[in-house]
Amino acid sequence: MSQSIDHLLTENRRFAPSPEFAAKAVAGSDLYDAARADRLAFWGDQSRELLHWHTPFTEVLDWSTPPFAKWFPDGELNVAYNCLDRHVEEGNGDRVAIHFEGEPGDSRSVTYAELTDEVKRLANVLTDLGVGQGDRVAIYLPMIPEAIASLLAVARLGAIHSVVFGGFSADSLRSRIDDAGAKVVITADGGYRKGRASALKPAVDQALSDRGEGVQATVESVLVVRRTGQDVEWQDGRDVWYHDVVPQAAAEHEAQPFPAENPLFILYTSGTTGKPKGILHTSGGYLTQAAFTHRNVFDLHPETDVYWCTADIGWITGHSYVTYGPLANGATQVLYEGTPEFPEPGRWWDVAEKYGVTILYTAPTAVRSFMKQGREIVQKRDLSKIRLLGSVGEPINPEAWMWFREVVGGDVAPIVDTWWQTETGAIMISALPGVTETKPGSAQVPLPGVAIDVVDEKGESVGNDAGGLLVVTEPWPSMLRGIWGDPERFVDTYWKMFADKGYYFAGDGARRDEDGDIWLLGRVDDVMNVSGHRLSTAEIESSLVAHAATAEAAVVGASDETTGQAVVAFVILKESFLKSNTADGLATELRQWVGQQIGPIARPRDVYIVGELPKTRSGKIMRRLLRDVAEGREVGDTQTLADTAVMSVITAQVR
Repeated sequence: MSQSIDHLLTENRRFAPSPEFAAKAVAGSDLYDAARADRLAFWGDQSRELLHWHTPFTEVLDWSTPPFAKWFPDGELNVAYNCLDRHVEEGNGDRVAIHFEGEPGDSRSVTYAELTDEVKRLANVLTDLGVGQGDRVAIYLPMIPEAIASLLAVARLGAIHSVVFGGFSADSLRSRIDDAGAKVVITADGGYRKGRASALKPAVDQALSDRGEGVQATVESVLVVRRTGQDVEWQDGRDVWYHDVVPQAAAEHEAQPFPAENPLFILYTSGTTGKPKGILHTSGGYLTQAAFTHRNVFDLHPETDVYWCTADIGWITGHSYVTYGPLANGATQVLYEGTPEFPEPGRWWDVAEKYGVTILYTAPTAVRSFMKQGREIVQKRDLSKIRLLGSVGEPINPEAWMWFREVVGGDVAPIVDTWWQTETGAIMISALPGVTETKPGSAQVPLPGVAIDVVDEKGESVGNDAGGLLVVTEPWPSMLRGIWGDPERFVDTYWKMFADKGYYFAGDGARRDEDGDIWLLGRVDDVMNVSGHRLSTAEIESSLVAHAATAEAAVVGASDETTGQAVVAFVILKESFLKSNTADGLATELRQWVGQQIGPIARPRDVYIVGELPKTRSGKIMRRLLRDVAEGREVGDTQTLADTAVMSVITAQVR
């Protein structure tokens, strides 16, 4: 079957950076020129400029055994030193690294000097617990400063961290601990979520006690942060209170250099069945691209900016753009523990106003939830300091993009819509805000030094004004180095489809417009085949959200005897429209609307008005569950949903 994807929507709005923004921008068009002239030399120059190398590298890339890359292979560095010590040594120890805001309202600001001290002491504690180079440490914590300190302390020792999102179950935690062979777990008694103290330690206890037959227990110690004050069960000889040992530990710890290819972390992709898929990243190349993209995509001025990425530490965005990128660049950032709506809608905007946030990086699903609540909630706060907005996680539809710019960005803040993955490690496609004329909904262009194409099933470029498969055609510094313990699966999953060309296949569909800019069309698995036309869910969802009544929409293809597949839409309406319209009337109107906007081929067979959509805890819509509902099947595994009850509600509404 042809992998060409039909192009449905046209977007003509353009937003050039203001002359004032462009004049002060960190990144200029010269970056593209340098990368085009010599891509490997470009990355070598960026790495030397952005990082401190204990042993300077002489080789940029060893690609002698593709797809197993080695970046800066003969260089040595310490990741934690780059994120902490060097800023203190350069006289910036008093700069705030983290403004922490707890959900109950507690807050504290941690300077680079204080964070460095904490990480040194924690590194000494971990050493006493037997952690050394190459050992694995599982981290299961809420969004608190100790989480960032834990990642950095493990990295400081040359050990490997595996962060598990604090909302995952004991079963998910166990499978990740076992696959990585973790020696130590760092957790907390609990964290705060939606006004309640949510327990974490019991899940660790359960994960470590319920062993499968023949599975060797590898965990020797559990380090526990006291956050909520909940009672916890205690196993003497294994469990250790963080507050008992870290403040008393030795304050000195010298950061030793490790090879650039020393493994830094394993991060398991969510939603997997069977054996977890542990994505492995190493040190020098990963930190280079995380720092480069954070500095240039977000136009970071560390002396004056207050940066806030709303992602959880348990996702790749929390690794690259809450921990490593910002701290490598000496940024001041906000860390918020709770949900956007507690104790009432607008909590995020209270936090942004309190700390004077200038750069905000969040997910499209969050933007659409704010659209549902109404702009008046945002407009009650002073967000005038926001000068740059970012989007991550899935394609942002043009109307949400426009709302984000107008309501949150004061109609002046540029938006960087970023495409990347757990596997890519860092941003791959994005505008450079002082250079790019942005288009609502477009990820725009590959970053300097990154080689991207849109191809057909034979690996041939489809050219402009056409859709196909998104591939990376050249190795990049922050690329995954494998799947933990399973190199064959690594090759089969990401490189097999275009093995003859050496392309990495991302699994996403995309199109280039007439200018060559890239538009993401969602996962290829989600592309529908309607009467022989391959239609993107993303574009039909964009059409639905462009209607004044719609806050958010998810589209799936359901089996249909006549057309092969039919378009089925699940729509959340804005609260203001629910008061004055019937759901049936709006469903009919939305079907007609899509037909007018795109054409009869894309008109949904069914439009279901629902109160929520099934989302993972990182905000991604799980369309496979909606496909189950649309086709009348029993709903599949809901374990990775933020709210597992939502599918029961949706199923009842549809039935």
